[in-house]
Amino acid sequence: MARRREWASHPLVLGGLVLVFFLQVFTESRTKSPTFDEPAHIGAGLSYLKTGDFKVNLQHPPLLKEIAALPLLLIGARFPITPQDWEAVGDTPYPFFQWQLGHDVIFGNGAERVMAWSRFPFVLMSVVLAGLIVAWGKRLLGATAAACALVLYVFDPTIVAHAPLVATDSGFALLAVLFFFALWYYLNHRSLRRLLWCGLSLGLLLGAKFSAVFLLPVAFALLVWATHWIPAAVPMRPSTLVDPYASEDGGQRLAWCLYSFLAMCAVAALVIHALYLFPRNPFLYVEGIRRINADHDPDYWAFMAGHFQPRFFTYCLVTYFLKEPLPAIVLAAVGTWALVRRGVAAAMDRAFLLLPPVFLFLAYSIYSDNLGFRYLIPALPFLHLVGGAGLAFLLKEGGVWRRLAALVLVAWMVVAGTAIYPDHLSYFNEMACLLSEPGQTGLDGGTRCGPLWLDDSNVDWGQGMHQLKAWLAKHPPQGVLRLGYFGSIRYENFGIDAISVSVDDLQRGPAPGTYALSAHVLARAIGRLRAQHGDGPGNWLLNTPPAAVVGHAYYIYEIPSVP
Repeated sequence: MARRREWASHPLVLGGLVLVFFLQVFTESRTKSPTFDEPAHIGAGLSYLKTGDFKVNLQHPPLLKEIAALPLLLIGARFPITPQDWEAVGDTPYPFFQWQLGHDVIFGNGAERVMAWSRFPFVLMSVVLAGLIVAWGKRLLGATAAACALVLYVFDPTIVAHAPLVATDSGFALLAVLFFFALWYYLNHRSLRRLLWCGLSLGLLLGAKFSAVFLLPVAFALLVWATHWIPAAVPMRPSTLVDPYASEDGGQRLAWCLYSFLAMCAVAALVIHALYLFPRNPFLYVEGIRRINADHDPDYWAFMAGHFQPRFFTYCLVTYFLKEPLPAIVLAAVGTWALVRRGVAAAMDRAFLLLPPVFLFLAYSIYSDNLGFRYLIPALPFLHLVGGAGLAFLLKEGGVWRRLAALVLVAWMVVAGTAIYPDHLSYFNEMACLLSEPGQTGLDGGTRCGPLWLDDSNVDWGQGMHQLKAWLAKHPPQGVLRLGYFGSIRYENFGIDAISVSVDDLQRGPAPGTYALSAHVLARAIGRLRAQHGDGPGNWLLNTPPAAVVGHAYYIYEIPSVP
């Protein structure tokens, strides 16, 4: 009698989830306008492939920019600068040049065409990451936990929002999972080929984002700690580069772990050199690290919960507890408890799941600018795997009430991931409103209260201009349109006629007319007004309900003329 296939391994279940994910990500990639960083990445990538020079946007490694530009090269996109003018640009263009170049590439080759083609590889990479989560999750935790992790990934609003964008965070997430999967597989089945795969995937990871260097000590620590987890070979052999754990001698093991790690780094260095197209300067990668945050304003203060500071060291935790759906947070906690129980999972497997996200949280809390939850996207697939273990625990090891709780959490997660469509980037969970305005909570969680807590790419990153233009066509302003815009593409390029207003303008009080305020501008203006007037009438934006909210990103205010 044939053995019945477990539901979690059924192709229709897994394929259906991936299809839902693909449709969400693909349609949003066609709906959303260019976000703040995308023009810089697209223009830089095309410049690398067209000229072979790396002079633009050096503060990010080249891999993901080259991936975005490759389809543009294949469709014959025109590079907007002649060889003579490109030579005249010099080796260190002024900071805004990268956005001007990206603007000219996008609008010089048909904006919709360029954005569709440059985003499509990122859509595919997000699908590959879904497959990696299932493949690794099955080996680590079993089929049920892997399928549960896929559910959390598919319906995570932050994952869906950033998956198609030409940026560094989602690609970093894919390559982080790929590298640690390769390292885990090498430790369990050691061979020269698998050692080389570790080096190759490490090179791709380091070529995606400079923050990947934070994961090097994690990888080395896992190699060293594996000396306690992996028994000596039977019959025992001397440790070697390929198999540092063959010997029983602790000193040999540690020494050859170091050599194996250095071998991986050597292969990774060759990969990075290839990504820079074998330049004459072998230290371009180091130069790029030196330029991290080169285009950030040193006087820019971060915003959180109505306050401004140069840095909030709790920023990563606060954004996680506000931006990640509550069922995912609950399941990650349950999964952590389930994994640390004695005998439930091997110590090495637990370390591979828990150590990378913990280290990323710590590193970003200490070193990164407070510009958005998106920096923590590389930690989310690991947390989804942990949450998948928690959901599988509730389904398989609990009684009726635990299974019922599991079903409620899954349904809640599905609503969180679909009710906000197609505006996943602006999502906040219910805690954002429950702590301030419970009446504003809805099927889209606490998104309406998001600007009271955070700004920047947490609420609006320039992605809503197509939706704003469509709304204005149906609701033309009676007077002048005053636009508080947050983006790197001039709003005139979207066919919007408006007077630009800044946070400083909003502090001085409203003039008559229609205001369309980016959620980022709104957040910072409310914070500035709160510093001046508290929550009283002087804080007119806090006390004036918007006439409409467009794409969860633009807040519309109608200010009448005073007789």
